[in-house]
Amino acid sequence: MIKIQNIYYMLAYTFQVLRKDSYKKIAVEDFKYVEDLLAAILAKGISSQIKRGLGREYTPCTESLSTPHGKINISESLKTGMIHKKQLVCEFDEFSENIYSNQIIKTTAMLLIRSHEVKLEHKKALKKVMLYFHTIDTLHPSSIQWTGIKYHSHSATYKMLINICYLVMNALLPTIQAGSKKISQFKDEHLHRLFEKFVLAYYRKHYPAYNASASRIDWIVDDGVIDLLPTMQTDITLKYNEKILIIDTKYYGSTLQTHKLYNRHSIHSGNLYQIFAYVKNKDINRSGNVSGVLLYAKTDETLTPNNHYVMSGNKISVKTLDLDKSFEGIESQLNNLIHEWLA
Repeated sequence: MIKIQNIYYMLAYTFQVLRKDSYKKIAVEDFKYVEDLLAAILAKGISSQIKRGLGREYTPCTESLSTPHGKINISESLKTGMIHKKQLVCEFDEFSENIYSNQIIKTTAMLLIRSHEVKLEHKKALKKVMLYFHTIDTLHPSSIQWTGIKYHSHSATYKMLINICYLVMNALLPTIQAGSKKISQFKDEHLHRLFEKFVLAYYRKHYPAYNASASRIDWIVDDGVIDLLPTMQTDITLKYNEKILIIDTKYYGSTLQTHKLYNRHSIHSGNLYQIFAYVKNKDINRSGNVSGVLLYAKTDETLTPNNHYVMSGNKISVKTLDLDKSFEGIESQLNNLIHEWLA
C-alpha cells in the first residue's frame, strides 16, 4: 500500500516544478483518492501555465475563404463548387493553441471532472481553467500517442502536466458498460513508473556525488557478436570511487512468486536473472565492486523479502521499500540502502 500524500512527495521529486510556493497548499491537504490529488495538481499546474501562456504551434488548415489566404487549391475549389459561391479553398498554417499537448491536457481534465473520486472544489478549479481551452479539441483517451510529444521553452511545466495526464489516463480510461461511461478505479500498478523515477530523483538530489543515472550496460561477449541481444538499461546506477550499485525497482501486486504445488515462496526468477545479468556484465574486471539491489515496493503480504546474497563474488540484495510509512520513514529506508552498500 502507499499513502496518498506520499504520491505527492514522489511527484515533487520527479518534477521539481511541484516544489514551488504555488503548490504548498496541496502539500498539506488531506486526500482520500489518488484521482483527487492528481486533479488538484493538474488544476494548479494548468493555471500556472495559463499565466505563462499556453503552448502554440503552426498547424495546417484548409478553409473556404472569400479573401484568398495562403495556398489556393484550385482543383478542390472547382470540385466543391466553392468558386460559384465566390469562395476559394485555401491551405495555410495557423499559429494555434489547438495542439496535441493541450488536447491531451483538456481530455484528462474533462475525465477527472466526471470522476466521483474528485472533490467538488477541485472539479470547480478544473472547470475554471478549462474556460481557456474552449478552442481546443478533445481526444479519444485510448487513441492518445504518448511518444513524440514536443516540449519547448516552457517544457518544465508542460512535461509535468503531460506526465500527470499519462498517469491519470492509464488508470482512468473510460469503459463502456450497459451503454454508459464508467470510470475504472485507480490501481497501484499504474504507479510503477513513478516509483522508478522517484527513487532516481531522490538519489540525484540527496547524493549528487554518486552520479545517479539510468545507464546502459554492454554485454560481455567473447567474439563481439551482439545481434539480437536485448538492451540492458538500468533503472538507477550509483557510483562511489570504485564501487557501483545497480538498483532495479519493482512495483507489483505480489512481491514473491508462489509454487502452487508446494506452496513455496521465492523471488521472481526473471527479476533475479535480470539483476544478476546487469551486475555480472557491468563488472568487466571481476573485481566484485559492482553490487545489485532488487527494490520492491512493499505490499500487504505478510512475507516481504530483505535478503542479501553473494553470487560469484558480487553482492546482490532483495529489499522492500515501505511506501505506507511517513515520508521521513521512506527517506530513512533509502538512506539506509546506501549505507549498507558502502559498508
